[in-house]
Amino acid sequence: MHLDKPTERDIDAELVARAQAGDKRAFELLVAKYQRRIARLLTRLIRDPQEIEDVTQEAFIKAYRALPSFRGESAFYTWLYRIAINTAKNYLASLGRRPQLSAEFEDEDGETLDAAAQIPDHNTPESELSNRQIVTTVNEAVDALPDELRTAITLREMEGLSYEDIAEAMNCPIGTVRSRIFRAREAIASKLKPLLETVGKDRRW
Repeated sequence: MHLDKPTERDIDAELVARAQAGDKRAFELLVAKYQRRIARLLTRLIRDPQEIEDVTQEAFIKAYRALPSFRGESAFYTWLYRIAINTAKNYLASLGRRPQLSAEFEDEDGETLDAAAQIPDHNTPESELSNRQIVTTVNEAVDALPDELRTAITLREMEGLSYEDIAEAMNCPIGTVRSRIFRAREAIASKLKPLLETVGKDRRW
């Protein structure tokens, strides 16, 4: 008899059930699994490494306290993302600051990537300068986005979440998520268009 391999959601659900029953080791396994991903998410909102670590820990503390109310209606990690986002927003609001976001991020192997990595490198001083200008423009465009648009585009483009998962994490309808991501992309594209047109004219292939 063939048995289907448990999905990530199935494994999480089992660990959550054990944690809800008082198994602290089960929750520790969830922390170990998602701590890096949550910290990576928070780097889009907070720049200071110590603050990221503190807010990550606070998010997991809140998740542990709220665990009895988790009913599995959404995936555990989308529920956890929502807690982390709200924790970061509350933390920054208490300091009178708004989230900061960089286009630089890490892939799943921990390698640092940025917008320039998506641009062909022709190894000329001109191309390197234009690549840096593009990265700077993307950073500035994303930083200027309203919080809701910044969070949506981060979860979609940098964390790779589905629209459904983003809707769960942000506690809003999928249609709202699509609208926010569309508006974020439009805003970024409008800032990049003049620069890309200039790069296209100046470059010699």
